[in-house]
Amino acid sequence: MAESSTSAAQSLRIPIQDVQFRLTDDIIDAEQRDGLRAIREFLKGKTAYDVLPVSFRLIVLDTSLLVRKSLNILLQNSIVSAPLWNSKTSKFAGMLTSRDYINVIQYYYQNPDQMDKIDHFTLDGLRDVEKAIGTQPIETVSVPPFRSLYDACLKMIASKGRRIPLIDYEEENKREIVVSVLTQYRILKFVAQNCKETRALRKPLKDLHIGKYDNLATATMDTPVIEVIHLLASRDVSSIPIVDNEGVLYNVYESVDILTLIKGGIYTDLSLTVGEALLRRPSDFEGVYTCTELDRMDAIMDTIRRARLHRLIIVDSKGRLKGVVSLGDILRFLLLDREEEASSSAESTGGEGGGGSKEDIKHDDSLAVDPQSYQ
Repeated sequence: MAESSTSAAQSLRIPIQDVQFRLTDDIIDAEQRDGLRAIREFLKGKTAYDVLPVSFRLIVLDTSLLVRKSLNILLQNSIVSAPLWNSKTSKFAGMLTSRDYINVIQYYYQNPDQMDKIDHFTLDGLRDVEKAIGTQPIETVSVPPFRSLYDACLKMIASKGRRIPLIDYEEENKREIVVSVLTQYRILKFVAQNCKETRALRKPLKDLHIGKYDNLATATMDTPVIEVIHLLASRDVSSIPIVDNEGVLYNVYESVDILTLIKGGIYTDLSLTVGEALLRRPSDFEGVYTCTELDRMDAIMDTIRRARLHRLIIVDSKGRLKGVVSLGDILRFLLLDREEEASSSAESTGGEGGGGSKEDIKHDDSLAVDPQSYQ
């Protein structure tokens, strides 16, 4: 009887490998909240300086430099932005980005009689261009390199910038020093490489309410580039999805693509169509990254860890354009609760902070090049 009882008990045991655990929505929500809290604490415990690689390249442009020469320098060094330095005041003068070249194009498009002066136009004249066309002023927000990374991110979000320079102050000589520039991509890659809690972000995009889905600006392969430039400026975006007549995503035209077209100060190529202009895109273009509304944030962060991307284009099962998720959208999601995100859109300043260590931190760059300054 005893043997029979034991045998019956053993037969009722369920092998552990046959047990399937299903994560409920409540568990996923709870783990995501914990993961976000952990990511924010991680950012508070690191400084902006911690994100920098062991060695890196920094190019600083003097505001007395001709706009035409500044463009050539950016293209020759395969960069799309650079800090500006005013040698007269010995102070940081803002960031030069592709948006500034778009402003110049807009200005001369509105004032064609001034086109003959374009070759003599210097970077310190960008302020006048901004005022003339009524656009946002050049990015001048910055943070000290040893401010907490969390606060640096908040200041970047509040300024609506895509990058933030690290500016130190030399007490002995009473002058500013441009240390480096942090981009949204570098910060997100830093988080993806060093914060395992990103694995807890298992909710799909459709449940996160991030990105832009309505009233998207688009163009076709036959759209003139100058019209795309006007869209980039009026919508204050860095890219325009290129679709066919059925709304199927074909490509993306980025603001940085314009730099190649106006290389050498030639502005006549702006009459080209998007299709013709894309043929001039550099061969090292990273490509267009797409996803669906069902893709999860943990998978997106893993993609950022492995590849260089600037945005995700959301498509449906037939490849039709549905929306756009920018790196700024992802950064806001990681740092802000929905209530905080709503209030941050009306703010324009960030806070101070500190603390952090570079120990056991992974980086993706190791290019050993001395800082360069152009005048």
